[in-house]
Amino acid sequence: MSDLLIENVRLIDPATNLDAPGALLVRDGRIADLGHDIGRPEGIPVVDGRGAILCPGLVDMRVELGEPGGEYRETIDSAALAASAGGITTVAAMPDSSPAIDDPALVQLLRSRGEQTGRITILPYGAATRGCKGEEMSEFGLLREAGAVAFTDGGRAIGSSRMMRTALAYAAGFGAMIVQHPEDPELARGGAATQGELSTRLGLPAIPAAAEAIIVARDVRLAALTGGAVHFAHISTAEALDIIRRAKARCVKVTCDTAPPYFDLNETAIGDYRTYAKLSPPLRAESDRLAVVAALADGTIDAIASDHQPRDADDKRLPFAQAAPGGVGLATLLGVSLAQVHGGQLSLMRMLELLTVAPARLIGAEAGTLAKGAVADLCLFDLERVWQVNVGTLPGKAQNSPFDGRALEGRVVGTWKAGRRVFG
Repeated sequence: MSDLLIENVRLIDPATNLDAPGALLVRDGRIADLGHDIGRPEGIPVVDGRGAILCPGLVDMRVELGEPGGEYRETIDSAALAASAGGITTVAAMPDSSPAIDDPALVQLLRSRGEQTGRITILPYGAATRGCKGEEMSEFGLLREAGAVAFTDGGRAIGSSRMMRTALAYAAGFGAMIVQHPEDPELARGGAATQGELSTRLGLPAIPAAAEAIIVARDVRLAALTGGAVHFAHISTAEALDIIRRAKARCVKVTCDTAPPYFDLNETAIGDYRTYAKLSPPLRAESDRLAVVAALADGTIDAIASDHQPRDADDKRLPFAQAAPGGVGLATLLGVSLAQVHGGQLSLMRMLELLTVAPARLIGAEAGTLAKGAVADLCLFDLERVWQVNVGTLPGKAQNSPFDGRALEGRVVGTWKAGRRVFG
């Protein structure tokens, strides 16, 4: 049913700076009206929100889907289930799959598969280079025409300065940005943890935190040189954030996101070789975590993404140095982000902005707002409901959460896609 009335809710829409009690009316899958006194039309199903918060469906701009080629880890259907449980209605899909999303037909396939789930909109990134190998440019024009929202090599940095310069200039001609995994490939090769006292004590091959800042500094310079737009994914260090902050002050076309592990956890989470906390980039020192929190509040960071990277149990049941990096994040995206609100570091409006309208604008998605006429992609959550992350019980196929055992305050109780309830 795409017609309904959701009443007795706290409406929050960062796109319009709305924060008020009221109700929301959906007609034919779109928002027909909202506010304090909109009446109750006859014959319309009514949902009692019980005082919960109703906001736009979350927009997740960094998701690895598993398909094509990694269905043993995750499928589009299982990812859609996890997304719905997390209040997410739009996802931007990474292109470093097997095969890579360097063909317009694959872009169109992913978009149609999203529609088929009835739960999520999938907006694919196009591979910046063929096969995401960093050797030859992809056909940006054809990929863009097919619906690619931006270009990236996913979890692989575009390591060649010449290639990155060309990509930035080429993408600018199509009004698109390059999304970079900010990690110097040579410095990061073979590394498993951030270089420091902990990695030394655990005897782990290490990656210097400077590997992130080095690529960020280079690409900021290349963006200024070309006039292109660069977006840095999962920023995790204070040094890189300082470079981005200064670049924004000079009006360079630079934006960035981060993911919950980088503002909720630090490197001690790897404990005694805990592979679920092996991520890419690796978890950082506490000083870096605090810098990420500050950058979320001051506007240096433009969005929060789940950085969902599903892994099979066998990918993680290995010695720490050999285990695959990555953690799932769809179902926990909102709950972990809300910890910053409960702790007083972020306002609720700012946090929801980072999860809805801000990422929607970055990737050009028609989503992330409760405006009249907008598609009724909605998330209803209880700000005070307490729950615990338990690996093995999370929605979706992959269970490799770095937050296993974490108690969270704030849980999704309902999700609607185009007015149709898909969770809760």
